[in-house]
Amino acid sequence: MNYQKKAIFITAAFTILSLNGCGSTASQPVETSVAAQPKATDHTEDMETTDIPASNSASISSLTVSPLANSQNTITVNSTEKITVVPDIAEVVYAVRTEAKDAATCQQKNTEDVNQVTELLKSLGVAETSIQTSDYYMYPIYNYSNNTQRITGYEATTALTVSDLSIDNLGNILTESVNAGINNIQSITYQSSQYDEGYAEALKLAVASAKAKASALAEAGGCSIGGVASIRENSNYSEARYTDNALTNQMRSYGAVKEMALEDASAIMPGEVDIEVNITVEYFIQ
Repeated sequence: MNYQKKAIFITAAFTILSLNGCGSTASQPVETSVAAQPKATDHTEDMETTDIPASNSASISSLTVSPLANSQNTITVNSTEKITVVPDIAEVVYAVRTEAKDAATCQQKNTEDVNQVTELLKSLGVAETSIQTSDYYMYPIYNYSNNTQRITGYEATTALTVSDLSIDNLGNILTESVNAGINNIQSITYQSSQYDEGYAEALKLAVASAKAKASALAEAGGCSIGGVASIRENSNYSEARYTDNALTNQMRSYGAVKEMALEDASAIMPGEVDIEVNITVEYFIQ
């Protein structure tokens, strides 16, 4: 019985050491030497085992390894770059309005007017795939007299969005359209057919700028940057547009357009459009 009690005492001592090792740091390893225990009496020589197996000793040691030992530090920077492109295509939104005494006649007449406009645009070299009906609505026209409301007719409006128009031919298309009776132009916007290429170029410039920023910060901190840990695009991919409000308002005035010479309408100044990107890049530092 005395031998068994001594064996239990030794086992309990090593259990306490093992529990203390879970909270220790790598710089202060847990002492696992058997020599730290009180020396056993001569009777312990007859015991079957008094030493900690090697496998248990290794298990205790593994608890002291820091999980951050193999981690790498990083540096994160934001970068914004912008390039400008010259528009070479335009988008025009026409509004075809029709009035009639009854709803059915109004709708039918509006359809005929829209078909006439479509045929005109195709005769001017506009592809049918570039012409799209973007809106349609019809509402009654009221007359108020003697505190009485009555319907006197109906008005229908169809919006046609015409895209991918060459800037070089835009003036001629606008003039011929209005001369043919299209008396409402809702908007004229300019775009670039090279938008995708411009956006890709702006991304490359932003990455180069981010690397320069990260290098400067790392050098100031007494270190250097390594490879890219992560990169994130923050900007939204959307085609850059420039709306020509001045020309739109000018073309809405039917009388002014009738007096304009064709060469004046062709003198369109599309200006420039901006393509801007924003990214976040994380670099390893060493």
